[in-house]
Amino acid sequence: MKSKRDNIAEYILYIWQMEDYLRAFPQQAEATEELHDLNEMMHREGVVEQGHLQLAQNALHEIEDLHAQLLDEDAMYRAAIIRLTPQLNLLKAKTDRPTMSDIEACLILLYQIMMLHLQHREISAATASVQQQATKVLQFLSRTYRDLDISK
Repeated sequence: MKSKRDNIAEYILYIWQMEDYLRAFPQQAEATEELHDLNEMMHREGVVEQGHLQLAQNALHEIEDLHAQLLDEDAMYRAAIIRLTPQLNLLKAKTDRPTMSDIEACLILLYQIMMLHLQHREISAATASVQQQATKVLQFLSRTYRDLDISK
């Protein structure tokens, strides 16, 4: 499994992908020990049809806490978020949860783009630009998370 400490954003995206994989192919739940364990957790937590595992939610809360801290402490980070905010607000407005956090919106954006790539669908230049901005924000957060070693 992806390491939360090494890259918390990739870790969250990986768990979401594995959840969707198990929803689409439940017969694969016994293919590996990792899939078996994730499938068991999904059943225990009642997220077999929708929602996310608590371990993904916990990681999301940790990265959101770091995001809030950096907004107060890092002017360059704050400027990057301010530049990205209009696009994130547009994305959030198109969901059933328009009050989700900016970090969750960044993760959802990247996950949706990943799904489009898997379907061999193109994304617009504007979407690619937002993707690049969101990726930079999440890379910075993940690097800072790793360097602070919050996961201990």
